[in-house]
Amino acid sequence: MSRIEESVEVAVPVEAAYEQWCGISAFPRFMAGVEGVAPGPDGTVHWVARVDGIQREFDAEVTERIAGERIAWRAVDGAEHSGVVTFHALAADRTRIMLQLDHTPHGVVDVIGDRLGFVAHQVHRSLQDFKRYVEEPGARA
Repeated sequence: MSRIEESVEVAVPVEAAYEQWCGISAFPRFMAGVEGVAPGPDGTVHWVARVDGIQREFDAEVTERIAGERIAWRAVDGAEHSGVVTFHALAADRTRIMLQLDHTPHGVVDVIGDRLGFVAHQVHRSLQDFKRYVEEPGARA
């Protein structure tokens, strides 16, 4: 099991950051490697992602949600991973977003990619892209 921890500060109120993060249909716009996200019929979320050049599909369930503060999830099939994202108000218009992702690489390609930091790089890039996305004019309109 590998753990990735990353954070980013965004120049928006905590409520806006949380609401934008909850808009799963926009994930492909800012989340590196995500090609599609859609709600499943049983409350899960179906993901299509490309990691280390390999397309993966999996379903995940939200295990905890505290509005404006925290979202935790775990995969229920496919890729083995779980995570939590938390939102911390730094000022009225500034938020720190902290992401923790635990994942289990499978196979030689996954293990090599994990050791080379490919997943950690994708997480870092996704948070930086979210920052640009949520701070762009009209993003919260």
